[in-house]
Amino acid sequence: MKKHAPRWMPLALVGAGALAATGFQPLALWPLTLAALAYLIDRIEHARSPRRAALAGWLFGLGYFTLGNNWIATAFTYQAAMPAWLGWIAVVLLAVYLAVFPALAALMAAWLARRWRAALLPALAATWIIAELLRASLFTGFAWNPLAMVALGGFARPGLAAIAPWTGTYALSGLVVLLGGCWLFAWRVARAYRLHSAAFIAAIPVALMLLPWHGHGGEGRLAYTLVQPNIGQDTINDPSLYEGQFQGIARLSLPRAPGTARVVLWPEGGLPDYLRPGYPQFFYTATTYGADPALARQRIGRVIGAGSLLLTGATDLEVQGSEVTAARNVVTVLGTDGAIRGGYAKAHLVPYGEYLPLRTWLAPLGLSRLVSGSLDFLPGPGPRTLDSGAYGKVGVQICYEIIFSGEVTDRAHRPDYIFNPSNDGWFGAWGPPQHLAQARMRAIEEGLPVLRATTTGISAVIDADGVVRQFVPRLTAGRLDGRVPPAHAPTLFARLGNRLALAWALVLLGASLVVARRRGGR
Repeated sequence: MKKHAPRWMPLALVGAGALAATGFQPLALWPLTLAALAYLIDRIEHARSPRRAALAGWLFGLGYFTLGNNWIATAFTYQAAMPAWLGWIAVVLLAVYLAVFPALAALMAAWLARRWRAALLPALAATWIIAELLRASLFTGFAWNPLAMVALGGFARPGLAAIAPWTGTYALSGLVVLLGGCWLFAWRVARAYRLHSAAFIAAIPVALMLLPWHGHGGEGRLAYTLVQPNIGQDTINDPSLYEGQFQGIARLSLPRAPGTARVVLWPEGGLPDYLRPGYPQFFYTATTYGADPALARQRIGRVIGAGSLLLTGATDLEVQGSEVTAARNVVTVLGTDGAIRGGYAKAHLVPYGEYLPLRTWLAPLGLSRLVSGSLDFLPGPGPRTLDSGAYGKVGVQICYEIIFSGEVTDRAHRPDYIFNPSNDGWFGAWGPPQHLAQARMRAIEEGLPVLRATTTGISAVIDADGVVRQFVPRLTAGRLDGRVPPAHAPTLFARLGNRLALAWALVLLGASLVVARRRGGR
């Protein structure tokens, strides 16, 4: 008969979850993640029932998501309608929900181990993949910080994430679980005083996480200028500062060789003007060019210069009669003549950031969005490729959209590169480096370069191997110039999407049953 777990065990599991989250950026302490996973696997293995295993997974997830998502609390410091301390309550409440997914993975793995005598470790790796897919899908999804993100190396190398073209992010998370189990096995071998064997086993995850990499390198033909204006979240919505903000981004965008064909990239939230006609006069009055959006576009065209094409974050409005009913978060394509050459509307919106879920119920309770404005944003149709002729085919993913593995490109019309404008100024110190890391993972999976322009950082040019070629640090105004790195041929993941991750989950489940049968199971 198994002993009852010590009273301190729940706190230890929450602490282990928090320890696992230190493997994410900006700390990147991935050995602590593997050690924490080893502890979780041990607790699931020794749980008295699948329900107890699920509780272990939930407690682990509570610590994991509370620390990993701490940047959400910073957003509340920019919302006058709600006190800043409410941010930490929101972080914990979100973690209470998100922890359901590690609990589900632990529950399914423990049930398979008991009911089918499946080997626990590959079963847990498989169920973790399934749980992360569910987390990215249910209730619009929240795919931030899948476990695979700890496998991403420094700016100059992808690390173990180099295999993502053949696994996808969620299957790579399953592999990280296996590596944690490898360390648990090494610990048990060491306790049996087989130290040489234990050292060899423990070295396997280290060797994989530090996987050597030989990049493809090379540069494409399309020139770019990518701008980070460093407009802070505390000033970005102040109309008295709009003209100064525009002058700042304009200075950073001027052509260095007049007449050079280039694409100019401005971030989400970096342009205060409404660019389309037909809105009520009030909306134009506070912008940098007053009443005429055509004059605003022409001024922008003169700034970028002859031969350039601008892709900029902007806001479009939905008008019914004389009433503005909603907004869209968009990227607008402008030529040097000020003509609108195309655009993209963000499809995957941020709950509470761009719209208030269940508004008719929550608004009377005093709840509101975490950013300024009362209009809810409407979603666009999904990934689109904008064909800009000589300026290439660009796939656009605005801000938060880039975190959703398998959902960032139009597979029928593969782009040459992905443009990811963002405003990370309200995400604190932890959010921007985590966001950049997830953009790097999309580049590796899809075999496409990602050009990321943000208001306050971290802006970066990421090649198709996930290597950061150039970047502008946080809280710094700057520009990046160069040529867009070339794309790779479509990867296996680019062709199959998350069906590939599901296939790996099935392989792991099959392996867990085969191992069990060889041990004398069913």
